[in-house]
Amino acid sequence: MPHAPARPLRSLLFTPATRPERFAKAAEGGADAVIVDLEDAVAPGDKDAARANALSWLATPAARGGPVRALRVNAVETPAGLADLAALVAGPAEPDVVVLPKVEAAAHLHILDRLLGAGGKRARLVALIESARGLAALEEIARATPRLAGLMFGAADMAADLGAQTAWEPLLAARSRLVAAAALSGIAPIDTPFFDIRDADGLERETRAAAALGFTAKAAIHPAQIGPINAALTPDDAAVAWARRVLAENAKGVGTVDGHMIDEAVARKARHLLTAAGEPVPAA
Repeated sequence: MPHAPARPLRSLLFTPATRPERFAKAAEGGADAVIVDLEDAVAPGDKDAARANALSWLATPAARGGPVRALRVNAVETPAGLADLAALVAGPAEPDVVVLPKVEAAAHLHILDRLLGAGGKRARLVALIESARGLAALEEIARATPRLAGLMFGAADMAADLGAQTAWEPLLAARSRLVAAAALSGIAPIDTPFFDIRDADGLERETRAAAALGFTAKAAIHPAQIGPINAALTPDDAAVAWARRVLAENAKGVGTVDGHMIDEAVARKARHLLTAAGEPVPAA
């Protein structure tokens, strides 16, 4: 992925495309990716101006060492989405990632893949899963195209579609299905934003719970959420040391670390942990 950091993405900050003065600030705020949003953050009457803002910024050279630059377009089956894609394909904008909302079938990604290919765009894709139909087609969606880099969980729309509360427990089964589908295809599972920007403790609890479930990244809606997300999704020194000990012991065959048996399954977990920390991973 162009401009990607050494470690996998942990934090993805949504920024309204109606506020171009915030783009540069968002890119300097420590997020691994900045998502300029043309969908939920933009009123219907502002779509054209927002599109022009976003594509103008994405046509400028990216800062060396800066975050991944992403664009959330409108749904592919909407007039605004068709206008977004037509303008993106025809113009000079070069997002690293295109985030497609309301994905409910592999065909949605096939359409976007072909359009980007016809326009010579290298962008990877992230599919937003936010409906019961999307859940039902998850495995097919996850295998739709080699461009697909991740699946993102959309809690607010999912809760509305299921008639559930927007809380951890009611949406746990849906989250678990998304993590499993992402693992099946070797792509990133990205958790939904935490919507209460004043509740730092709640953000930390939910991010750590998402990490325990298998999510490797979490979206954010405010710059103040980036630090806690990055901290919760970055293994600490003790965890890195444990991973190195596990892999050193595993290289000798089945053994023990801290009294626990070490086999290939534990070694796989240790390799994932080192990757998440941005550390070199010894050859298996």
